[in-house]
Amino acid sequence: MSEVCGSSNRIAGSSFSIYPMSDRFVEIIKSSLNEVETSKVWMKTDDVTTTVRGRMIHVFDVTKAIFLQAAKTGEHVVFQATYSIGCPGDSAGDVYMAEDNLAQNVSTSGLIDQEVAAKFSLYPMGGGNYMDVIYSQIEDMKKRGVEVGEAHYSTRLDGDGNRVFNGLEQVFQQTDEQGSSHTVMTVTISANSPSKKGGK
Repeated sequence: MSEVCGSSNRIAGSSFSIYPMSDRFVEIIKSSLNEVETSKVWMKTDDVTTTVRGRMIHVFDVTKAIFLQAAKTGEHVVFQATYSIGCPGDSAGDVYMAEDNLAQNVSTSGLIDQEVAAKFSLYPMGGGNYMDVIYSQIEDMKKRGVEVGEAHYSTRLDGDGNRVFNGLEQVFQQTDEQGSSHTVMTVTISANSPSKKGGK
């Protein structure tokens, strides 16, 4: 089975699931999706995940906004996502690459004050001098008030949800720009968890 790249192999994408730990989970998920502007991305939701494709800035803008809209309900919400950029990949998002770089949800999601805990792992494939980039971006996150810690198989981030998402976007973007032909990042973010930080 051959993989097909579209007219631009710099289409970014995210496949994510959001889990509200509430008996109102259907309402929370649907309202979060409805409250976010998604006209600049290709998006499809099925019974397992939602997939978003287009320019990197809009992929992160939409996924961040959906999570923060769900988290602002005060319910314990978990967000799991895989971000990807580069070939191989499908061409379904090509048409959205003509969009501008003005993020549509910043004015609303930027007002949501939400503490989160996150873990992420980054997988640059196909070359690139990426380790120094990752370390420098992590140091930059610390300067912006995000607490960075070690975790098994990942890096832990604690802090304001907007700052954490912005840091994730920066490390993903910088890794891509340093020459990784295909970059994958896995992310788990939790808000309003009743459990103690770090677990047992």
